[in-house]
Amino acid sequence: MSDENPLLTGGQMVIKAVLDNGTDSIFGYPGGAVLPIYDALFQQNQLRHILVRHEQAAVHAAEGYARSTGKVGAVLVTSGPGATNTVTGLMDAMLDSIPVVCVTGQVPSHLIGSDAFQEADVTGITRSCTKHNYLVKDINDVGRIMNEAFHIASTGRPGPVVVDIPKDILNAKGTYKGKSSVKRHSYKPVTKPNQKAVEKAVEMMAKAKRPVFYVGGGVINAQASPALIKLVHMTGFPCTTTLMGLGAFPGKDKQFLGMLGMHGSLEANMAMAECDVMINLGARFDDRVTGRLDGFSPKSKKIHVDIDPSSINKTVRVDVPIIGDVGEVIEMMIALWKKRKPETISREAWWKKIEGWRARDSFKYAQTGKSVKPQYALRRLDAQLQKKKDFFITTDVGQHQMWACQHIQYNKPNRWMSSGGLGTMGYGMPAAMGVQIAHPGKPVVCVTGEASLLMNIQELSTIKQYRLPVKVFILNNHYMGMVRQWQEMFHGNRYSESYMDSLPDFLKLGEAYGIHAIQCKDPAKVDETITEMLEYKGPVICDMWVDREENVYPMIPAGAAHNELVLGPDESYGELDKSQV
Repeated sequence: MSDENPLLTGGQMVIKAVLDNGTDSIFGYPGGAVLPIYDALFQQNQLRHILVRHEQAAVHAAEGYARSTGKVGAVLVTSGPGATNTVTGLMDAMLDSIPVVCVTGQVPSHLIGSDAFQEADVTGITRSCTKHNYLVKDINDVGRIMNEAFHIASTGRPGPVVVDIPKDILNAKGTYKGKSSVKRHSYKPVTKPNQKAVEKAVEMMAKAKRPVFYVGGGVINAQASPALIKLVHMTGFPCTTTLMGLGAFPGKDKQFLGMLGMHGSLEANMAMAECDVMINLGARFDDRVTGRLDGFSPKSKKIHVDIDPSSINKTVRVDVPIIGDVGEVIEMMIALWKKRKPETISREAWWKKIEGWRARDSFKYAQTGKSVKPQYALRRLDAQLQKKKDFFITTDVGQHQMWACQHIQYNKPNRWMSSGGLGTMGYGMPAAMGVQIAHPGKPVVCVTGEASLLMNIQELSTIKQYRLPVKVFILNNHYMGMVRQWQEMFHGNRYSESYMDSLPDFLKLGEAYGIHAIQCKDPAKVDETITEMLEYKGPVICDMWVDREENVYPMIPAGAAHNELVLGPDESYGELDKSQV
């Protein structure tokens, strides 16, 4: 055997492949089936392993790492329950298009199918929640499959890939040939857009009197934010983003309308409803955006750019479909727009209408009384974060997530990490760990609710072990807030199982983990509490007690159209037919 391709164990090959694909950290939890990989990890110092306390958290941490860096997140878990515990995280990554490679251990090859100890049909279980998965059957396939997994996870529409490796193969020795170009006849994502389709789209844009850019997470995945900013400024069109697209276009820009959708701004939702040309760049017409489909912008012409052909015409019929890399499409649009003659169409009336909606201030709130309003707490957090050169926000899922969209300004891509498609409570803190590992010198704040935090509370141990200076900012209203809001609005105030009457004392919990913990109940002390949290050098739990009855507005009720919004307890916009809600 030549020195160029020395014999390596399967465990060593896994590590080599991860490093060869530019990922420097792997999140995992050991067990019998993957001990050969852990033994190989012990004998090297290039790939950093982060020991989580639950395998679901390993995937969320890898998602945070991937989303904040543009690299592929890596996960390592054992067979049986180790692998099955990753399913929620894998589904989360699948729906939000996050590139993750998850290596799972498997019982020895000769025991597969015998109901052996800690055996599970991992490829069968994960088939519907991964972009692709593998069961490795030959030691000499380990390197090829691992490199192929990274390629599939990161190209086309990104997503999670599982590689299930039996223990005997991890122990065996074979040849690792290094990273090479991947050639699979069954996997050839289309990245080059059709020139004529882009020309047609630009022609339609040029004739629009009421255009709007509708931007999704695909723009961030394509690292196309600079090109997007150029195109939006060049055209002068308004721009809105989805939850996953926050940061793709600067929140401070005068052409930004805010987030759209169920809890989006009035101006964003109404611009989508009344536009004559809608330019969808890297979004998927999610139900939280469209509302009732038969009421979704029925009079507009729609352009849809997506790298995933299955997303085109999936829920909303479009007039100009463009399959390809959204970054390439935007660059082509810029080039074509530059060649056009000076604009003759005035869009002054359109902007005047948008400014009228914006003047309603649909995110307004009043900090009155003795309790802290959650919106106020986040506005004060934002005020201090904006003074820093850079920062990252992760969230869990619920009211706090929507308030964090509305009241924190995101001016750069890859700074906002949240569970969009699956809506996973328990995502926020492990995702913050992954972000902090990738960006050790930057402020990372996990905005969470007390109910969500309890879903993966054990990860405080991981934060402590690795001295990760994550700031856990709890908007504590002693309820499963979004559940309570729906029960109030649609279920006659019947608060069935939504009151959290057995919460831990978060100050004592912090003490138990050796993590600095602070608490605030007084609006007058919000600023000093946030300052203490952000300036403390290590991890912090900040227990911010907020108004228990505050609701998230605006809101498009389930069953309503996207231009039928509830702006407040006694204020609606549009013809809201409550019989359909």
